[in-house]
Amino acid sequence: MAKSNGLGDLLFVGGRNLSGDVASINSLGGGPAVQEVPGINASAKERLGLQRDGVIDFATYFNDGAAANRAAGAGSTFVVLSALPTADVHLLYCRGQSIGNAGVGLVAKQADYKLSRPGDGSLGFSVQAQANGYGIEMGELLTAGLRTDVAATNGASIDYGAVSTLFGLSAYLQVTAFTGTDVTIKLQDSADNAAWADIASGGFTQITAANVAERIQTGLTATIRRYVRVITVTTGGFTSVSFAVSFNRHLTAVAY
Repeated sequence: MAKSNGLGDLLFVGGRNLSGDVASINSLGGGPAVQEVPGINASAKERLGLQRDGVIDFATYFNDGAAANRAAGAGSTFVVLSALPTADVHLLYCRGQSIGNAGVGLVAKQADYKLSRPGDGSLGFSVQAQANGYGIEMGELLTAGLRTDVAATNGASIDYGAVSTLFGLSAYLQVTAFTGTDVTIKLQDSADNAAWADIASGGFTQITAANVAERIQTGLTATIRRYVRVITVTTGGFTSVSFAVSFNRHLTAVAY
């Protein structure tokens, strides 16, 4: 992978694309907490890994949206973030807008929504989302940023190399727009990029409306083959769906 800048990135929260109002990602990371356990006979630190954690901390401009959007509860950073829900929120950060680029998913509690109005007259907010249940999960995008399908579609695949993995997967979905009766978004894998099969437990809940976000995971001993893609299918038909998917192929055993 070549070096790159941070231009063209995206941030989704709860099935809404907030990217145009996000000024910066101040911190994004996680991993296990550590416990220091050096004995009195040790000449260097000794540490044990503890529970996984994660955080996405970002800054936004102030945008309260049009009156119609406020009434509908959609359409602006202020409407989405000022609610400060006590339930989990789902976030997806896209490092660029190409299939295979880094995608970072987080199930979190939104801890705050802080106003800042410095002396220069600018107005903005800072938001911190802290992991709940899974820690931060860093994987790859199965969509080129935000993908729009106007009919059932087989997406392009990612080639992970010849070796299958044996520890399942987790994946994140953000649906920003939908018109139609229903659509189901699901993951498939293949050994040869020609014969495809649905991944067991790799389907998201059927979509019948926009502004949906979901995390799924397979069994933690599931085999994931060399090629992976995301497809859309429908029973009642749809006109358009816009969505983003990030995929985390577990390389080692995982416990939640």
